[in-house]
Amino acid sequence: MNTIINILLFIFILGILVFVHELGHFLTAKKSGVFIHEFSIGMGPLIKTIKGKDGINYSIRALPIGGYVQMAGEIYEDDDTKKIPKDKFMCNRPWYQRLIILVAGVFNNFLLAIILLFVIALIWGAPSLKPVITGVTEGKPAEKAGIQAGDVITKVNGSKVKTWDKAQLLLLLKDKDNTYEISVKHKNGEEATYNVKPETVKDEKGNESFVFGIELKSEIKKGFVPALKYSFLKFGSTVEQMWLTIANLFTGKISLNALSGPVGIYTVVGETRKAGVENIIFLVAYLSINLGIMNILPIPALDGGHVLFLIIELITRKKVNEKVEAITTTIFFALLLLLMLYITIQDVIRFIL
Repeated sequence: MNTIINILLFIFILGILVFVHELGHFLTAKKSGVFIHEFSIGMGPLIKTIKGKDGINYSIRALPIGGYVQMAGEIYEDDDTKKIPKDKFMCNRPWYQRLIILVAGVFNNFLLAIILLFVIALIWGAPSLKPVITGVTEGKPAEKAGIQAGDVITKVNGSKVKTWDKAQLLLLLKDKDNTYEISVKHKNGEEATYNVKPETVKDEKGNESFVFGIELKSEIKKGFVPALKYSFLKFGSTVEQMWLTIANLFTGKISLNALSGPVGIYTVVGETRKAGVENIIFLVAYLSINLGIMNILPIPALDGGHVLFLIIELITRKKVNEKVEAITTTIFFALLLLLMLYITIQDVIRFIL
C-alpha cells in the first residue's frame, strides 16, 4: 500500500511541476498570438485528448516525466503556411515575445517555489538562515580546532558564506588534503580562521561522509513579514546552492553519482512522505527550483538553449542557420538522454542495494 501511495504522490508532484512549467509557455504563447497545436501533460502514448473551443488539443500522455506545448514554427516555419498565417508562427513573432515565451516556464517554476516556501514559513514558522554555530561536539574536529558555540561562519575555504545552505554545501565538497579553512566571527566581534580536518565515516553501504562536530539549530520566527522574507531568502539561497553544485560538477568536486533522476526522486518522495506534509511541500518547492535552473541552462534542446540562439540572433541580427540549430539541438538532446540513462542506472543500483 505504501508503494502505491508513493507512486501516486510521485506522479502528482511531477505533474504539478510539469503543468506549472508548461502553463507558463502556453499562456504567454497564446497571449502573443502564436498558433498552438497541443498542450500535453506527460510524454509518449496518448491516454486522453480533448479539443478545446480554441482549437487546441489538451492531452494527457502515459509517461509522467515531462510535457510540452506544441507551437507552430517553434524554430522555423515547419507548418503549412496556407493553413496557418505566417504571423502566428513563433519564429516570426518579435524577439521580446519569443524571449518571454521561452522563459515563462522557468519563471512559473520559480514563482511556485517562492509561494510554497512562503506557505511553509507562514504555517510552521520561518527558520533563520544565518550560519550560526549553536554547539560543538566535545572531542570532534571543530571543537579541537577552537571553534565555539555562538560563532558565525563567514567563509569556507575562502568563499564567503551568508547562509547555512551554502556553508553546508561547501563543507561537503571534496578537498585535496581533506582540511577545511573555516572563518568565523566570535560573539565579541573578533574574527578568526581555523583549519579543520573532519573525521571520515562510512555507513553500512560504504558511503563516506564527513563529521565536523558542528551543531546547528535555527531560530524560528512567526508572522507574515518573516515568512515573506524567508521565502525570498531561501529561494535565493537554494538557487545559489544549485549553481554551485553545477559548477563543481565540472571541477570534479562533486561526482555525477551525486545526481538523481526519476528513480532517485521517487525514493526521496517516499522518505519525505514519512517526515510529514511540511517536508513534502518543501520538496515540491526544491524540485520546482531545480527544474527551473536545469531548463534555463544555455544548452541546446532546453529552454536556455533556445534563449542562447535568440541572443545570438539579436547580436548578429540574423537567425541562426536552421540546419545548424536543428543538428545542434538533436546532438545535445541525445547527450541529455544518455546522461539521464546513466543517472537512472545509478539510481536503480542505489535503490536495489
